Amino acid sequence: MANRYAKIILTLALAAFATLVAFNNITDYGSNFAFVSHVLSMDTTFPDNAAMYRSITTPWLWHGAYGLIILGEALTALLLARGAWSLWRARHATGVEFNRSKASAITGLTLGFMVWFFGFMVVGGEWFLMWQSHQWNGQEAAFKFYMAILGVLIFLNQADSD
Repeated sequence: MANRYAKIILTLALAAFATLVAFNNITDYGSNFAFVSHVLSMDTTFPDNAAMYRSITTPWLWHGAYGLIILGEALTALLLARGAWSLWRARHATGVEFNRSKASAITGLTLGFMVWFFGFMVVGGEWFLMWQSHQWNGQEAAFKFYMAILGVLIFLNQADSD
């Protein structure tokens, strides 16, 4: 039972994290919007880099990208909360039933990994060269987030027996 409770608690903790991130991005829209606009416009990357053709300098596209990030964070939060609830309801069930109850949590963790790894490391970090910016580089923070998510995903995917 300790493993099951640990899986529930860790899933719930990440749901709380994703909820607060989405909430902060909605209620303090401007702070992280500045981050997104600078990363997409590539205005703090190395001068005269050859990849500047990738920059996006259209404000409505910045808002669209930021909206997608917030949507991904919010959906991650909802799926993880739903997943924690499913795990909680199945905590006394058979191993097969408990394993089946993991679907929403696994989906939420996968989406969270996509937001913070694919979105921030692949798209932001490599396509928009965020790593070149001293001021607007969110890779270290994103690494902490997606590694926590990945750790819980690996733990959650360990099969539970009766």
